[in-house]
Amino acid sequence: MAQKRNERLAAVIAESNWSHSQVALAVVRLGRENGVRECAAIGRSHVSKWVGGTRPSGQVPLILCEALSRRLGRVVTLDEVGLADPSSAPCGALDWRTDAVASLVDLGRVDVDLERRQLLVGSAYSVASLALPSQSWWSEMAEAPEGRAVRLGTRSVGMGDVEAVRETGAFFSRLDQRHGGGHGRKSLVQYLMTEVADYLDGRFPDDRVRREMFSAASELAYLAGWTAFDNAQHSVAQPYFTIAVKLAARADDPPMAGHVLRAMAHQALELGHPQQALGLASASVEGKRYRFASPREKALLGVVHARSLAATGARKAAAVALRRAEDDLAGAGPGIEEPNRTFFFSEASLAHETARTLQAAGDVAGALREFRRSVRTRNGAAFGRTHAVTLGLLGQVQAERGSIEEACATWSRALDSMDGIHSGRTRQTVVDMRRALSPYRRRGVRVVTELDSRAADFLSGVA
Repeated sequence: MAQKRNERLAAVIAESNWSHSQVALAVVRLGRENGVRECAAIGRSHVSKWVGGTRPSGQVPLILCEALSRRLGRVVTLDEVGLADPSSAPCGALDWRTDAVASLVDLGRVDVDLERRQLLVGSAYSVASLALPSQSWWSEMAEAPEGRAVRLGTRSVGMGDVEAVRETGAFFSRLDQRHGGGHGRKSLVQYLMTEVADYLDGRFPDDRVRREMFSAASELAYLAGWTAFDNAQHSVAQPYFTIAVKLAARADDPPMAGHVLRAMAHQALELGHPQQALGLASASVEGKRYRFASPREKALLGVVHARSLAATGARKAAAVALRRAEDDLAGAGPGIEEPNRTFFFSEASLAHETARTLQAAGDVAGALREFRRSVRTRNGAAFGRTHAVTLGLLGQVQAERGSIEEACATWSRALDSMDGIHSGRTRQTVVDMRRALSPYRRRGVRVVTELDSRAADFLSGVA
């Protein structure tokens, strides 16, 4: 039986104005960027076969969609190119038009399924999907739901249920800060996709309770994304962040939306996309997202905005943003209500992000000073994960300045603090540590040899 030509894929390729050879080259390049080996041998003939009706195998369809997305500047889904597979990760999770609750349930099912989750983990981080929707989208989402997507569930939902969801989020947030995103994440996702999704589909006594529940759900979806980000599972984190923004918009909670956009900017910075990070960070401090935020949250949004500005070369603007963040944090104090999601942000956190900003701006001495302030002022027991990362970054700066023995002492403290922490970011800290030690290994420096051995043992014991 003859294969049916994939007219959807042909149409999108035509829209991209690429030849089949150019599509193949883009897939190879993006596959290399994401470590997808099966893309390495893709050529023009493969693309022609895909258009002819052959389905590319493994993760290639996801890489193909991302390559076309980057070319067209919009999200291209598997369904749009005729390559959707029911057994794959939910292809609409990154689409701003899809329903947040349905996307949340679909994504959660994939995330907790061991076999299907491997496809989600191995998919490409989508730069194209970082483009935010128009202002009209935000306004429409914030409107009362009469006449569109009305939930008619049988479960009655009250403020007590909202408080239970918020308390659960507070528990998982503290667990993440102390022990890293690898602890308890599956339980968080299970709770989110079952009980919380049922609440969102329930009946509310009034619109205030509905908005509060959607806001609480947004915070949990954000946390599911943040813990995946901390585990260096960026393609898992990204759709949760998108869903969290959609839920915050449905709740008409601008500061919550800003909080998630700030996290998305942070992720984009870590992955080397400074321009996209700046767009997200700028949106996080725009209008009501900043104006209605509490002092502590304003400071958090501001420092990531400052770091994004520095990463794009806007040093003066970054300095202004840093000063504003310092002023905002100074305004936080007793008697001022703060959302639970900002409990971790303190002088130590501000110093850490200030150091990263100064690093990006080329001020190494300033970065060294601020990393030291962060280490000095942070409660390492309650915030173990970030404390370990800060120590790792401080050691990097010390090593770059030629103070290798001082760096080794700092890195030794970092390794000491990693006991009981499951985090991709702390693991990367140790990988970077060993890379920095590499030029010194053959010189017979005792502290280097001992530390390198400890680092190797640590890496052999983590997934």
